[in-house]
Amino acid sequence: MRRRKAFWKASLAVLLSAAGIGAAAGWLYHTWEKIPDSIRIKAGIEQELTLNAPVTGEIYLEKDRLEEALPALGTSAEPSAGLAAGSSAGLAAQAQVIPVNLSRPVTVTASHTQEYTMDVKLFGVIPFKRVSVQVIPDQSLIPAGVPIGIYVRTDGILVIGQGEFEGLGNVTREPARHLLQAGDYILQADGEKVESKAAFTRLVSEANGRELVLTIRRDGQVFDVKVRPEQDRDGAYKLGIWIRDNAQGVGTMTYLKSDASFGALGHGINDADTAALMEVESGSLYRTEIIAVKKGQDGTPGELTGVIDYNLENRIGTIEINSVEGIFGTLSREKADSIQTAAMPVGLKQDVHLGEAQILCSVDGQTAPQLYTVQIRAVHLNHDNVNRGIELQVTDERLIRQTGGIVQGMSGSPILQDGKLVGAVTHVFVHDSTRGYGIFVETMLEHGA
Repeated sequence: MRRRKAFWKASLAVLLSAAGIGAAAGWLYHTWEKIPDSIRIKAGIEQELTLNAPVTGEIYLEKDRLEEALPALGTSAEPSAGLAAGSSAGLAAQAQVIPVNLSRPVTVTASHTQEYTMDVKLFGVIPFKRVSVQVIPDQSLIPAGVPIGIYVRTDGILVIGQGEFEGLGNVTREPARHLLQAGDYILQADGEKVESKAAFTRLVSEANGRELVLTIRRDGQVFDVKVRPEQDRDGAYKLGIWIRDNAQGVGTMTYLKSDASFGALGHGINDADTAALMEVESGSLYRTEIIAVKKGQDGTPGELTGVIDYNLENRIGTIEINSVEGIFGTLSREKADSIQTAAMPVGLKQDVHLGEAQILCSVDGQTAPQLYTVQIRAVHLNHDNVNRGIELQVTDERLIRQTGGIVQGMSGSPILQDGKLVGAVTHVFVHDSTRGYGIFVETMLEHGA
């Protein structure tokens, strides 16, 4: 009996200890998620940070940045180089190290663009997290919300797959096996630049079985491989690969700057077969007209169907960057002047909060972009997928009747809250077409035009 009681007491102690450890781990994780890896604030504007995290921090300028800042500021400048922070009561300090208590609102001001470091500590003692504090220029952007036709050419010929084919004498052939793989970019053949899919196919055919030296790029590394085309059952020479040299589609422009540079989509253009971000050599925007809407249903995303005429006179801009955060480039002056939406201040991610917001988009092809009501359901300051920082749900019955919620082609639709441009729609939930994700516009601005 005593042994049994001792056993149960020991088991209970272990369970209680495990529960305590689990609760502590959960609290630490929740606290970690509430503190962004980077915080941006606007130069020349007093801003309030409300993170409600039970930690303290110290903001300072790294030594190498301080040495760069001092000559411009004069030898009498404080090492904080123009940053001040204080409590919501208005207290402020400008010293070598600025202490902040993140459990309550903190008012921050900065006189000019600069990057600081904030060391966050638990209980004011235990090192917990290092945060980059970036002071960025204050700017306003024009929310666009207009549909765009997209055409890009890959930087090289993209290999989307390799396999076998039936050769002469009913023998299976796999010339490219173990040599080329999905995601490779073919840059040159025998030292000559490969201009297009058609040109490469013709070159392989005309080689008549002669060994080719292909220069390929794989995961950023460039090297040569030797491969010999072989004949299929009809006598045509092949390598046994599927290739692509372009991509096209419909999306939505997010914002426009005064110099006619734009950001769109809120995510990159990925290859449909490999799912990898396409490495783009050049690209263009074209006028497009939305002619139909396939409504989203549970389990099946909807889609905007647009007509794109790829004639030169319909070209309205150039695409210069294809990144995880979106596509970026320059719009024609004529098209830029036709977008009449008023410019709005940029909302930083700490400004985004749960509750009502709007998205700006055009889904019927007949009217200018319209505002539709949504609810922001969650804000993920540190999501490991930058395209999913904002979680939202369409509540506007007009948009639900037209599209079922969020559909393909709406990617890039600006998200507006409290009179600020805060993000762009990026994804739809497959199981619920009224719900989706968005990217913070500050993230787009960091990596785009």
